[in-house]
Amino acid sequence: MHGLAYYSSPVGELHIESENEKIIFLGFLRNSKQEEVRTPVIEQGVSELDEYFTGRRKFFSFEIDLRGSDFQQKVWNELLNIPFGKTVSYQELAVRIGDVKSIRAVGLANGQNPIAIVVPCHRVIGKSGDLVGYGGGLDRKIWLLEHEGFLQKQLSIF
Repeated sequence: MHGLAYYSSPVGELHIESENEKIIFLGFLRNSKQEEVRTPVIEQGVSELDEYFTGRRKFFSFEIDLRGSDFQQKVWNELLNIPFGKTVSYQELAVRIGDVKSIRAVGLANGQNPIAIVVPCHRVIGKSGDLVGYGGGLDRKIWLLEHEGFLQKQLSIF
């Protein structure tokens, strides 16, 4: 069964889709809304997003189905290993997947992540520590990193 729902978050309206009791898409709403079909996994996802955005959850437990090329899946699965409140550079991510020369391809795959927030592509930054690139916009990336406490940790050193 295909599910569809929308979630009003502090970073904007989110569009959520499920299939076979797995989330297959979670992204920022870009088109007009359609009629919702809420499935149990979507209800669980909404509940966990509520907990995340109110600071009561650091990890998501609902099932996801990452659909993409083998390379994209390798990158997205590695994103899942970045802890809450931490960041890695695109270069470090390329090293983690075993190909330091794939930095641009890693960046492209990161930008095509179909399950935002849960697969934390917002935790990837530039080599120099700059907050570069985010499909949802840098303002959302900054909000998410502040929410997770990363930017406060960085600022507290000064």
